[in-house]
Amino acid sequence: MPHRPIRFLIVDDIEQNIMALEALLRRDGLVVDSARSASDALELMLQHDYALAFLDVQMPGTDGYELAELMRSTERTRGVPIIFVTAAEMDEARRFRGYEAGAVDYIFKPIDPVVLKSKAEVFFRIGRQAKELERQRDEMQDIARHRDRAMAQLKAHADNSPLAFVTLDRDLCIRSWSKGAERMFGRRAGDLLGMAATTAGWLDEAGADLLTGWLDCRQDGAPRFSAEISLDHADIGPIACEVYGSVLSEGPGRQSLSLQVLDITERKQAEEIRSLLIGELNHRIKNTLANVQAIARQSLRQSDSLTDFEASFGGRLQALARAHSILSDATWASAPLDQLIDDQISSGTLDGDRLLRDGPAVELSPDTMLRLALTLHELGTNAAKYGALSVPQGRINLSWRLEGPELVLTWRETGGPAVTPPARSGFGTTLIGAAGGGDAGDAHADWQPGGVVWTLRLTEGVTRLAHSPCPAEGPAAPAPGRPATLDGCRVLLVEDEPLVALDLRFELEDAGAIVTGVARSVAEALEAGRAGPIDLALLDGNLKGEPVDEVAALFDSLSVPFCFVSGYGREHLPQGFDHAPLIEKPFRPDTLRSILTGLLARPLAPAAE
Repeated sequence: MPHRPIRFLIVDDIEQNIMALEALLRRDGLVVDSARSASDALELMLQHDYALAFLDVQMPGTDGYELAELMRSTERTRGVPIIFVTAAEMDEARRFRGYEAGAVDYIFKPIDPVVLKSKAEVFFRIGRQAKELERQRDEMQDIARHRDRAMAQLKAHADNSPLAFVTLDRDLCIRSWSKGAERMFGRRAGDLLGMAATTAGWLDEAGADLLTGWLDCRQDGAPRFSAEISLDHADIGPIACEVYGSVLSEGPGRQSLSLQVLDITERKQAEEIRSLLIGELNHRIKNTLANVQAIARQSLRQSDSLTDFEASFGGRLQALARAHSILSDATWASAPLDQLIDDQISSGTLDGDRLLRDGPAVELSPDTMLRLALTLHELGTNAAKYGALSVPQGRINLSWRLEGPELVLTWRETGGPAVTPPARSGFGTTLIGAAGGGDAGDAHADWQPGGVVWTLRLTEGVTRLAHSPCPAEGPAAPAPGRPATLDGCRVLLVEDEPLVALDLRFELEDAGAIVTGVARSVAEALEAGRAGPIDLALLDGNLKGEPVDEVAALFDSLSVPFCFVSGYGREHLPQGFDHAPLIEKPFRPDTLRSILTGLLARPLAPAAE
């Protein structure tokens, strides 16, 4: 039964006729309304939709013909079928007038119930079908509205999404291109729709082969794929993208490929930066451990007892640790010299009441900060043991000045006991000299009777004037032969960490090797390598932030066997030199000697042309 009932309308001025018709028409699903006049009938027809109207021809006032003409003149009632009910004999003229007024049929009184019911049944079914069609129409309209709303939401999501939505046909022609795709690739949809993705330059041949493989894949349902490929941006060229694809069937032999594309350029860059930072962190940690190793070994070498070793090593290690804390607070960028001095005072190494400092505000790079921390610790410790801080009236004057790109620092002791130059230079003196990077002349001590005066020249952590090594006539010829063991072997050290270089030098000389020099920059390494002669070289993986590819290539051209000594892993070292062994910092002396002896045992290769 339809949701809404079918309605018939009876218009007759006689109540008995209305009741008779209602009795004959009564059935389930039918509502019969009645009116005694044309005006009442028109009012009802404005309120309800009628599947059929029975109009009495003879009515006072407005008769049935006139009411039918009024119904035909109004849009709402024009389509209501009309059956005239009359008791009069019908001539052709009156019958024609009825049909002209819109009648579909006549029923004559007295009414034959069978004829009435059969005619009413036809219009009842027509009315029910019309109601059903209206219901279906309303449902279809609702479905269409929901569809349009869903499509609008989907389009809004696609247009505002950080993803690009692209549809390709079987021939990889572009069928849809979202606003997100326009933003991601700098290409307008109007310029691409209907064009092959490869012809448009958006997709390269490798990407086209991959997507064609997705379309050719035989799987049930809607196969889904994902891959990382390069897609072209109109302004910046190929960009790294993560592509998710779904193959959709559109009938026999017809397929389309729906793509969701994510720009992963920033993620790739972040991964590269993370890898670089991890490598740098690994390098810093291993360099720190190598420094600690060097401090431990050298402190042990020059300590008279374990008690002396514990005091000297513990103090130096604490100075290094506090400097690390200062740099961590500064995110390992740079830190003020004044903060380092304050730290030495707070730790008790220096007496703030007996220290006079004077100099401009300067910041030091991490490497220089770490070296100077050890230097100030040694100076303060020596002053407390033997110098100005060993007596109440002693004073320290710490001053510094800038001379171009260099920082000159003066440590002057006054009021202390008379001093004399030490009989031998210990490891503490070496640490003081390491403040400026370990080069000769960077640290000078003036042993005046009233107190020692140290002058330190710091060249690290500042911008240097670019200089090029003096040109050579060409690579020096390699030595005609080389020793088979480290005893008497001429070794070049290329290392920018003074303490690590010192430790390596001790180990090599203990093994009988001759260290021909220590190069602390790429320029120095190239100059020393060309000057020769060299039997063996140890090469740091990075020199003050500079790559060492050129130095490694020079050693190969001279047929000088070399190994890397680095805190970096193999992936962060110069590429193409896998034949060079890697000694990781901190190193073990037995490992160092074993690897170097193995290098010397290799056949002598001819120099590169």
